[in-house]
Amino acid sequence: MSDTFFSGSITALITPMNRDGSLDFASFEKLVDWQIREGTSALCSVGTTGESPTLSHAEHHAVVERTIKVSAGRVPVIAGAGSNSTSEAIDLAQYAEKAGANAVLVVAPYYNKPTQEGLYRHYMAIADAISIPVILYNIPGRSIVDISVETMARLARHPNIIGVKDATANLLRPLQVRRAVEKRFNQLSGEDGTAVAFLAAGGDGCISVTANVAPALCANVQKAWQQGRTQDAIAIQDKLLPLHDTLFCESNPAPAKYAASLLGLAGETCRLPLAPLTEPSREKVRAALVDVGLLN
Repeated sequence: MSDTFFSGSITALITPMNRDGSLDFASFEKLVDWQIREGTSALCSVGTTGESPTLSHAEHHAVVERTIKVSAGRVPVIAGAGSNSTSEAIDLAQYAEKAGANAVLVVAPYYNKPTQEGLYRHYMAIADAISIPVILYNIPGRSIVDISVETMARLARHPNIIGVKDATANLLRPLQVRRAVEKRFNQLSGEDGTAVAFLAAGGDGCISVTANVAPALCANVQKAWQQGRTQDAIAIQDKLLPLHDTLFCESNPAPAKYAASLLGLAGETCRLPLAPLTEPSREKVRAALVDVGLLN
C-alpha cells in the first residue's frame, strides 16, 4: 500500500497564456517557484483550473514536465490525468508517472455519465496501469456524475487509490467516507469556501484555486489548523471569504487569471470557450483583492 499522503494547501495551478493563447512558460515557472516560497505544500497542474480540456496532449505533457522541473523536489507534484475516455486517462497517467509526478488526480468522467460500475472500472483500469498513487476527483457540478461513498469504498481497496479531492461541498461526505473506507484515506477539499469546515469534518487539506493568488494566506489557514490554532484558522478563512466567493463569479479559471494579472503574476488570457471576464466581474475581483489586502 502506498504511504503517500498529502496535506495543507495544495495549489490547483492556472496555466498562464500569452495573448495569442500560446503557453507562457516564463510566467508559469515564476508562479511555481513563488508558490513554493509562499508555503504551498504541493502543486497540482493541468486540472480544470489549468484548462486541461483545451490543452493538446503535447502541451499537457509539457506543463507537467515543467512543474516537476521547477519544483525540483521541494514539494510534491500531482498531475491532472482526467478524461472521459479511459484509454486517454491511462495515457496521461502513464506519462505523468514517466515524467516523475508524485501522484495523479483523475476527475470523474464528464458528459458520458457512467454508472457507478462504469466509474469503478474506469478508475480501476487507471490504477492498474500505473504504480504512482491515484487521487479521485469528485466534482458532480462539472462532471454530472457523483462517485458514491460505496463506490469510493470499493475503489479504496486498490493499493494505488489513496484519496479523493471532494468538490461536492457536502460536509457529510468526509465523515461518511472515513467510516466506509477500510484504510487511511487522503481526503482533500476541492472547495475553498469550506476548507476549514472540511478539516473539522476530518479532512486533510485543500486543493485550492484561491492559492494561485493568495498562497501564503491559504497555507496559513492549513498550518493554523494543524497546529491546533482553530480560531486563527477561522479568522484567516473569514478574511479570505470574499476572494473565495469572487473567484467563482464566472467560470473558473477566468476570475483567477484576471486576479493573477492584477497582481502581475501572469496574463488573464483563457482559451475559448472561456471568455474574458465581464466588466462587473472585473470590478468584483479587484474589490476582493483590495478587501483581502493583496492589492492597494
